[in-house]
Amino acid sequence: MKHSPGCACGIDTHAHVVPENFPAYIGSKIPSDWPAMAQAESCHRSVMISGQVYRTVSDKSWDTAKRLEDLPAMGLANQVVSPMPELLSYWMKGSDAHQLLRFLNDQIAGMASRSNGVLIGLGAVPLQDMDLALRELEYVVKTLGMPGVEIGSNINGVPIGAPALDPFFAACEELGAAVFVHAIRPAGMDRLVGPAALQQVLAYPGDVGLAAASAITGNLLVRRPKLRIAFSHGGGTLASLLPRLQQGWGVFPGLKESVLQAPAEQARKFFYDTLVFDRATLRHLVECFGASQLLVGTDYPFNFHDRNPVERIESAGFEAEVVASLLYRNAENYLGLKKESK
Repeated sequence: MKHSPGCACGIDTHAHVVPENFPAYIGSKIPSDWPAMAQAESCHRSVMISGQVYRTVSDKSWDTAKRLEDLPAMGLANQVVSPMPELLSYWMKGSDAHQLLRFLNDQIAGMASRSNGVLIGLGAVPLQDMDLALRELEYVVKTLGMPGVEIGSNINGVPIGAPALDPFFAACEELGAAVFVHAIRPAGMDRLVGPAALQQVLAYPGDVGLAAASAITGNLLVRRPKLRIAFSHGGGTLASLLPRLQQGWGVFPGLKESVLQAPAEQARKFFYDTLVFDRATLRHLVECFGASQLLVGTDYPFNFHDRNPVERIESAGFEAEVVASLLYRNAENYLGLKKESK
């Protein structure tokens, strides 16, 4: 199969949804961090959390038609949409978060339905309560028909490689649900000097890198070999951490004993998005993780997103077969989609 430069055939696996409005809380006392929307200028609204503006977003966050209008110019045939990560709400009481996430999951399923298959939804589950999380995972996959879920890079500080989360990953493996890991409330904010935007710019990749490393040192795919898991922001800092981890695995007996497969070997079983804003870094990720493991990612529709994801891949110097893999074939494998000729 030859790749045609400039084709609108990419599958964006990293894009987000914010609903136009949030539901009223149905309990007796509204949680202090229950989200709300406030009108902003033009076609924008501000997401309010704990009485403060968390982020101001445009109507492309919830307007399916406007979102679809943007995809061809970005070179995209499909877009995978998941909740804005802060809405995962792990810090809420489990039953409160479950109520919010059920609403979000239904909203995302509705957007996917209205798009006639162009949009593909990833749901969310309240991982602070494992029983509720497993119940919602089944609803997302079996009732809504979504191919998987988005989770945070940590669950209230618990790394994703921790044994406590194994029941969730076991259920994902059993259901064939893909997992997309996105940075959330990252570690290290106290070490940054500058405005709050540095959380997204610098702290997010650091937390994703640590999350991916925890999945390696926790032997996640050794235990769950059929699990399909992807890390946002190109795996964050993992590509730089990996040589040290691999070398340490060969030097320290305790590390060799606890990590059951070579770190570099494990890392090539994960998926990673291409959201790194740099062709040289993209080429390095292909060399480090393999051409079969990278997926288009944009962070659409937020202001800090890759507006030319396909052009960046096409101009990075890869062979046509590698370009096709990065643009859509790997995403089809990751999401478990039926292959169609393009």
